[in-house]
Amino acid sequence: MYSFPIGVMLDSFRTDVPTALGKAAKVGASGIQVYSTYGELSPEKLVGSKRGEFLDMVKSHGLKISALCGDFGHGFGDPDKNPDLIEKSKRVLDLAKELETDVVTTHIGVVPTDSCHPRYQIMQDACGKLAEYADQMDAHFAIETGPETAATLKGFLDGLHSTGVAVNLDPANLVMVTGDDPVAAVYTLKDYIVHTHAKDGRRLLVRDPEIIYGIIEDEIQAGRAFIELPLGEGDVDFPNYLKALDDIGYRGFLTIEREVGDDPETDIAKAVTFLQDKIKGE
Repeated sequence: MYSFPIGVMLDSFRTDVPTALGKAAKVGASGIQVYSTYGELSPEKLVGSKRGEFLDMVKSHGLKISALCGDFGHGFGDPDKNPDLIEKSKRVLDLAKELETDVVTTHIGVVPTDSCHPRYQIMQDACGKLAEYADQMDAHFAIETGPETAATLKGFLDGLHSTGVAVNLDPANLVMVTGDDPVAAVYTLKDYIVHTHAKDGRRLLVRDPEIIYGIIEDEIQAGRAFIELPLGEGDVDFPNYLKALDDIGYRGFLTIEREVGDDPETDIAKAVTFLQDKIKGE
């Protein structure tokens, strides 16, 4: 029914890279996303011939790289830190192109609802520099959804006049953090979606995203704000979500991200089956 390849976040297997690649192939994935901000797959560690060797290892399992994760965990709200973070992000994009993918996913922080907020322009300036670099590379830095509504994110992206900074649509983050509708978000962000995460969850408490994402640090979060759940057990309307992606012409990866649970391999295998059934229209 649909033409979406299924990927998996390699780190979700919580094991070494060669073993994780074998597990990704075993569960039936056709692609992987890997973290490249630290460790052996960072630009500083994966150097010289190691890059080609890693790519060959991926291909030997019948896999391709859907995206790299270039999230350095700070966002781009601090003008003093931004020059270093921008340069580090560019190096991840350089690595991505060598590994035959055009997408680096990242978090940029919480986009303020009010465009007159001082942090809004700081983030615009930083993302403008990233967009310019990505445009030169025919690639994308893809902002992961969740910290703000789709409408706020679209307004922010429209101000960049580029798709060099685009969208990695995570439907669970929208449900869990802002209470936004992922189906409507697909249509709102249709001009920018270049990658997606397949994840599910439920919002438990209404909390300011700036508290959840640590921008406001002097307030205590009482109780869990959200819970991540296996695909189909949360509040993401996957049948209509996939239909919306198909409606806008998206043909990229549905990349499974499982950040919790005691048996990630089983959870991921179930998620692959869940998506395969939905793709077939079952």
